Amino acid sequence: MADQENRDPTRPERPDPAVYARTMADIGTRAQRLVGEWLQRQSANPAPDSPVFDPLNIGSAFMEMAARLAANPARLIEAQMGFWQDYTTLWQHSARRLMGIETSPVVPPDPRDKRFADEGWKTSEVFDFIRQSYLLSARFVQDVVTRVDGLDAKTAQKVDFYSRQFIDAMSPSNFALTNPQVLRKTVETGGENLLRGLNNLLRDLEAGQGRLHISMTNADAFTVGGNIAVTPGKVVFRNDLMELIQYIPTTRSVLRTPLVIFPPWINKFYILDLRPKNSFIRWAVEQGHTVFVASWVNPDEHLAAKDFADYMNDGVFAALEAIEAATGEREVNAIGYCLGGTLLAATLAVMAAREDHRIRAATFLVTLTDFADVGELGVFIDEEQLAAIEEKMNRQGYLDGADMATTFNMLRANDLIWGFVVNNYLLGNDSFPFDLLYWNSDSTRMPAAMHSFYLRNMYQQNRLIEPCALELGGTPVDLGRITIPAYFLSCREDHIAPWASTYKATQILAGPNRFVLAASGHVAGVVNPPSSGKYNHFVNDALPPDPQSWMEGATEVAGSWWPDWQRWITSHEKPRGRSTVKPRIPGDGKLPVLGDAPGDYVKVRSA
Repeated sequence: MADQENRDPTRPERPDPAVYARTMADIGTRAQRLVGEWLQRQSANPAPDSPVFDPLNIGSAFMEMAARLAANPARLIEAQMGFWQDYTTLWQHSARRLMGIETSPVVPPDPRDKRFADEGWKTSEVFDFIRQSYLLSARFVQDVVTRVDGLDAKTAQKVDFYSRQFIDAMSPSNFALTNPQVLRKTVETGGENLLRGLNNLLRDLEAGQGRLHISMTNADAFTVGGNIAVTPGKVVFRNDLMELIQYIPTTRSVLRTPLVIFPPWINKFYILDLRPKNSFIRWAVEQGHTVFVASWVNPDEHLAAKDFADYMNDGVFAALEAIEAATGEREVNAIGYCLGGTLLAATLAVMAAREDHRIRAATFLVTLTDFADVGELGVFIDEEQLAAIEEKMNRQGYLDGADMATTFNMLRANDLIWGFVVNNYLLGNDSFPFDLLYWNSDSTRMPAAMHSFYLRNMYQQNRLIEPCALELGGTPVDLGRITIPAYFLSCREDHIAPWASTYKATQILAGPNRFVLAASGHVAGVVNPPSSGKYNHFVNDALPPDPQSWMEGATEVAGSWWPDWQRWITSHEKPRGRSTVKPRIPGDGKLPVLGDAPGDYVKVRSA
């Protein structure tokens, strides 16, 4: 007790030697086991027999860049001269600071760059120099790789993308000895943060069975069906690919036309039903919709042969038949989100060719139909990478969800990779419980046949946009034959479905179209309830051919896009007698209740 009272609060805590020894022994045992398991897997699944295994096809792109630089060294010399001039100015700036002279930084702090938000980067002359030195070097590398003449667009994009991956990885914020926040915490805790971080690292390696599976959130804080995906409903239909959930009404009457949602099967449907405060599904029920949602299966090797047409037949068409049996209504309104929207668009083209009018109005959330410009996702689409993906899928029957997650995380590496490396492994912090990141980590697999069709016909060859270049179920696909009302919601900062590319669908679908642009990104811009008061959106009734012209004529509206969509969807309720009917209770129609929402399929995890 006396020792605690007399302890100097300015001196760092020292770890208990006994606890430290036990911790290090446990770390050693776990690390040894992980290494052994990794070696066993390498023996069982050796890499392809090539001197350098390069599944991302990076080497050839950088070799071509180097050859172009060698052919025109003037560009490189010019960039080097500019770099050394900037570096000389930085030395002068740092020398003045060390002498106590205030001077403007060569590279001013960027308030948007979270890596250098800690005050230590500004107040310390040494760390200010480290920060600016890194940013000058990063700028030099970017200048070199983006100013190479003669590279084709795909190679240039790949070189630029992977150069930035390297630059991001080498940030001084990612290393304990060059991060002032980490050093300060190491002193304050006597190194306990590094021990906790090492434990966190081993935990993530164990969770990924030797492959690093970074914990983005506290997974123990959430349970699907417990505190997320809790809107009351029932599973009323099930087949190999889908469970169809019908939600329990909460209003005295409901709109006559049911609403069905087709989410992407790259992720799970509960992005639209996270928690009551941000659930689009719950909100739609409260607006008087009879809501159905397709909860896709998390496929394994037994569904390897399921293709895009199967998702149309066993997904969209099966849902339409089930909804008619459940409600007696033949016509529905439909929402497609991301890949679910691409499926919906292709299916609508098939329905138009077959004169099938069961979908009255369609909503496309951040949906690509023209894949000519897919942003940085295009880096991963070339023949060599597609062949490597297909070879892997042919071995196991599906694409693992972790592979998809890594691809998407690389698009925002500082936020979705390195930020968590610093927080979890260097600072030794526990992950914060965040529902959206829990969903993001709950990845799903992709059937081999479907994923190969999707990547080759859409991302690689862009055939969906060409009239009748594709067939589904024996019917040619022509998006220009779609004449029903369509609502397009895109997001200004979307790195997966760039809004200027999603806008192109407004020029192809032949019906009355409305385009709305939300702020933020692919998920946060969509999951933006009116009650949050976050993120504005832009509207423009005109639909000029050029997306930038649309933006120039658009009006900014505060808050969520959800009320705009509600006004639009109800405006297309054509008079068919009464526009509202008695609430439909799951199980009252011709479909029996198979279980409670959120069902069984959504609870199957990939790993």
